[in-house]
Amino acid sequence: MYIIITSSPNTDGLTASCGKAAYEGITGAGGEAEIIDISAAKLEPCRICGNGWGQCRDTTTCVIGDILPDIQKKIRESEGVFIVTPVYFGQPCERMKYFFDRFRRCEAFNNINNSAAGGKQINLVAAAGGSGNGTATCLAEMVQWCRHVSAVPQERLGITRFNREYILPAIKDAGARLVKGEYFKRP
Repeated sequence: MYIIITSSPNTDGLTASCGKAAYEGITGAGGEAEIIDISAAKLEPCRICGNGWGQCRDTTTCVIGDILPDIQKKIRESEGVFIVTPVYFGQPCERMKYFFDRFRRCEAFNNINNSAAGGKQINLVAAAGGSGNGTATCLAEMVQWCRHVSAVPQERLGITRFNREYILPAIKDAGARLVKGEYFKRP
């Protein structure tokens, strides 16, 4: 199973199209895929419990009862992941940042059973709708998150309304290559 995490409330927008392209690439290559739209799910921001670190650092669990534990489990059990976010102010959107912040707090220091994303190949997509600016800085932030949680960033695709015509097929191809194991695997 491959997990595609998206984060835009615009179900007909650029980000949604990217998630669908990733899904088509994965399933077209014989893989199973699930799209998790965190903009539609219950997902809260980090509360920065206690003295700045709550139970997350020691137990890999968060005190907030929402979708995060389900996503942690699905990522751990997945064969690979796509993360697709709209670009706001040169960064991942706020909902994606909620996910990044809380997942990182639970998994970056996971000495219990290693990070749920540890060694996972992850394709990253930054979808900038308006001017198209900010994809590079957004992708850089996403790559840094991958490193914090011991994931292996593979494709880093910036898409805008100006290059949509040729990047959507590239996203679909990246999904197929994820299934076919055509990426470099790091130990």
